[in-house]
Amino acid sequence: MLLENIQTALRKAQIDGWLFFDHHRRDPLAYRILGLGDHIEASRRWYYFVPTDGEPRKLVHRIESGTLDGLPGSKQSYSSWPDQQRKVGDLLQGARRIAMQYSPDCAIPYISLVDGGTLELVKKTGVEVLSSANLIQEFEARWTEEQFQSHLNAARLVDTVRREAFEFVGEQLRNQVTVTEYDVKQFVARRFKECGLFATHGPIVARNENASDPHYEPIKDRAAQIRLGDLVLIDMWAKLTTPNAVYYDITWMGFCGSSVPAQIQNVFEVVRDARKKASDFVIQQVAANRPVAGYEVDEAARGHIEAKGFGSYFFHRTGHSIGTEVHGNGANMDNLESHDTRSVIPRTCFSIEPGIYLAEFGIRSEVNVYVGEGFARVTGEEQSEIIKIVAG
Repeated sequence: MLLENIQTALRKAQIDGWLFFDHHRRDPLAYRILGLGDHIEASRRWYYFVPTDGEPRKLVHRIESGTLDGLPGSKQSYSSWPDQQRKVGDLLQGARRIAMQYSPDCAIPYISLVDGGTLELVKKTGVEVLSSANLIQEFEARWTEEQFQSHLNAARLVDTVRREAFEFVGEQLRNQVTVTEYDVKQFVARRFKECGLFATHGPIVARNENASDPHYEPIKDRAAQIRLGDLVLIDMWAKLTTPNAVYYDITWMGFCGSSVPAQIQNVFEVVRDARKKASDFVIQQVAANRPVAGYEVDEAARGHIEAKGFGSYFFHRTGHSIGTEVHGNGANMDNLESHDTRSVIPRTCFSIEPGIYLAEFGIRSEVNVYVGEGFARVTGEEQSEIIKIVAG
């Protein structure tokens, strides 16, 4: 745990302290930020308070009195519930405004990990509890230079596999070999392994109406055959197998034929231009040293789609934070599922992936945007036209 960094962040946020709490390892963020080992079972509640200045304070159960011994600070122990409640007050003595893993109205569920009862207990001590969402960004979402390079390396490999996947579909069609969504999924998974890439699951391979389900994923016994005249969506994400590697996450569209139907072409152009408006907005704001909030990026993409008359068919956020997990703990590009007011901070990355999902077909276009110190950039290839998967 980098105590000095935490206290610097608290001073910057003008908060009196950060209270970490856990029971049965419900809060993985606390364990990562504090550097607590995997050996800790936490069958009893523990509290760790980092004040803006001075020594941290611990409160642990007498049965598990050594739980936080690896962390700096003074220690109290409790055994009975009245003893615990009294000592939580002692732990927070002198503080007025503190942060916890809490999000008002559960607007950011990735952060909202403290249960309602514990919040009630803490608030009874007289403190105001604020969300730790912005603090979490500082310690969970920022990439090192090594992680950024791992992302760029993953991008090159994933973009290669993406090209191969569409070529695989074309080859099967040319050879008049049956090819299903699941076959393409297996092809991508095999190539990922051969390239030294890792993904927990996926990819999404969806044709026509299946592409209108943003989280559709084919399985062996539920996969549509891909034929001439079909639209094909491939959403793939992966990272290197090296420690602390971070993900690269993209979605591209292909059409099985030499001439894309006008309706599909029109919807693709609307989605592509919405994606570009959002990424350009971030790049320009960062270059001008102006703050960028997650909800504003969502509005840049969503506003374009709404102006074109497809607003009701874009029913998910524009993008999500990316880290060692494909859905990270930084700001999301969201003013739909939540009003994410968190600022995009340097050395973080996120997806921009607007979509339009009609009854007959769905289209999504996805890139990753990295924000560095004074600059922002799209990190991989950008799709400007639908890939024509020609079978003849």
